[in-house]
Amino acid sequence: MSVRPETPLLDKVPTPKELRALPKSKLRQVADELRSEVISAASISGGHFGAGLGVVELTVALHYVFNTPDDRLIWDVGHQAYPHKILTGRRAGIRTIRQGDGLAPFTKRTESEYDPFGAGHSSTSISAALGMAVANKLSGKKGRSIAVIGDGAMSAGMAYEAMNNAKQAGNRLVVILNDNDMSIAPAVGGLSAYLAKIISSETFLSLRGFGKKIVELLPRPLAERARLWEESARGLAIGGGTLFDELGFYYVGPIDGHNMDHLLPVLENVRDTEEGPILVHVVTEKGRGHPFDTPNQEKYHAVPQFDLITKEQKKSKPVAPTYTNVFAESLIAEAEKNDKIIAITAAMPSGTGLDKFEKRFPDRTFDVGIAEQHAVTFAAGLAAEGYIPFTAIYSTFLQRAYDQIVHDVAVQSLPVRFAIDRAGLVGADGPTHAGSFDITYLASLPNMVVMAAADEAELKHMVATAVSITDRPSAVRYPRGEGVGVEMPVKGEILPIGKGRIVKKGKSVAIVSLGSRLAEALKAAEELETKGLSTTVADARFAKPVDEQMLKDLAASHDLLITIEEGSIGGFGAHVMDYLAGEGILDGSLKVRALKLPDVFQDHDKPEKMYEEAGLNASGIVAAVLKALGRNDLGQSVTTRTL
Repeated sequence: MSVRPETPLLDKVPTPKELRALPKSKLRQVADELRSEVISAASISGGHFGAGLGVVELTVALHYVFNTPDDRLIWDVGHQAYPHKILTGRRAGIRTIRQGDGLAPFTKRTESEYDPFGAGHSSTSISAALGMAVANKLSGKKGRSIAVIGDGAMSAGMAYEAMNNAKQAGNRLVVILNDNDMSIAPAVGGLSAYLAKIISSETFLSLRGFGKKIVELLPRPLAERARLWEESARGLAIGGGTLFDELGFYYVGPIDGHNMDHLLPVLENVRDTEEGPILVHVVTEKGRGHPFDTPNQEKYHAVPQFDLITKEQKKSKPVAPTYTNVFAESLIAEAEKNDKIIAITAAMPSGTGLDKFEKRFPDRTFDVGIAEQHAVTFAAGLAAEGYIPFTAIYSTFLQRAYDQIVHDVAVQSLPVRFAIDRAGLVGADGPTHAGSFDITYLASLPNMVVMAAADEAELKHMVATAVSITDRPSAVRYPRGEGVGVEMPVKGEILPIGKGRIVKKGKSVAIVSLGSRLAEALKAAEELETKGLSTTVADARFAKPVDEQMLKDLAASHDLLITIEEGSIGGFGAHVMDYLAGEGILDGSLKVRALKLPDVFQDHDKPEKMYEEAGLNASGIVAAVLKALGRNDLGQSVTTRTL
């Protein structure tokens, strides 16, 4: 059951313009009503939850103090942006978030002028804000760029690369460090808030600027000593910030991110100063005000629909184990037999299932934070010393480490194993999280073995196979969600490299499926049989190396060969075409078609709807076969008239 909260004041502020017309004394009520609205909306739509609840007060304060959208407010990742969407004219659609034709799950430039930069992956906000701040500086505009970074995003090197380059933006760049896991500042109070207000004030900054000018007149040794004295004195006063100072930022904080009396004066001082760039360290509580009985920051990072009265979460009853759990359990089984197996994750232990591995093998599990590039080269170092590293990373996030895959792994033929979760379309998270490109970007590399699991049993075999590959890198990709319900083997068997399997034999049409579209291919074959088209279905298993002998046999005995994959152009189908063309097989009467994801970024929706749009469900496969053979939907030949 969902209960719409009463929000009399929030109802009067559809955009930041109306918010800024309120007296400061009303902002506490706005924040309380906004938090209630976020909770109510999430109970209907589900989605990212904890981070947004933690930045309610900060969202109100930022839109109140800064002149958005002229001042560019950039939310890192976008997990935090639900309150922002509500305050920026999108409240009416907030209960449609992550649904087909509804609001995007993250910030999106085409959705609102208040979203100056799209997000989905982490740690991009400072770089983007820096670019916008420098653009304002070059064009003489007064607007500020404000990057709100947190929720683990500061663990990525890209954030520090941007900060190291930030001096050029001057006072047009403001970074808000949303410290929502208490990792940097375990406690804040009235004294720290008072000091933050003082050191961000115009009087203090003017005196500091005057002092800098005096120091510039001193001989160099004295000037350097004076600078160190100033930094040390300020460090003692505020209890931190030295790292940010060294990167060129004027550090302010830490301050309580839920206390309007602390937030507003500091943000106003920051807005009005000529000093910069500035970093404001704000401490917040992830999931603040959540309605559930037990606090669990990781569990409530994202939630399904739930009942506001009973707090019961609406989860469907599983009919099969998830691919993620099958991978984790398979890896644990292999690690029981081999103490060289190491598991690596980039800040996604539960998302990749490695939290289970860590419980069993804590000394052989490494969470490197949001640092995919480091994760891959770290794994390469382990492999170089004879260990068996499995790097478990979502397909979309592995893109961030492509140079390391090429340079540090593939060129050196190091046997790093890539466990690629969330391969294919992912539904509600949309295009930023879709695993569309890994087949293409991995199968193009020399020395790489690329496997795709058709079902949960195949995944278990492929984990065992990856362990056995010791002379080159390998990857196994698998989708989000549950398996298809096949019987699970007792143990994983090592598959012959580059060999597929025939699942159903026919004579006219050959469907070669890579990955979890196999079940849809079998459904399509059944329908094609009713139209008089005898159909073979094969599970390719390997995108690279392709099963050349199987392809040659199918090409020689069928009229049409169709490949199917949950990936972009240039992937498995392209490799099949390349082999057939090289063998001269395409010169004959054989018809060949490649079914793949469309050459667009598909918007978020239910996965089944997205696969239907892509033509990768049973009906889409049937339609492609009939079109290739020049037949109508009854299986009859179609005669075309030439004008």
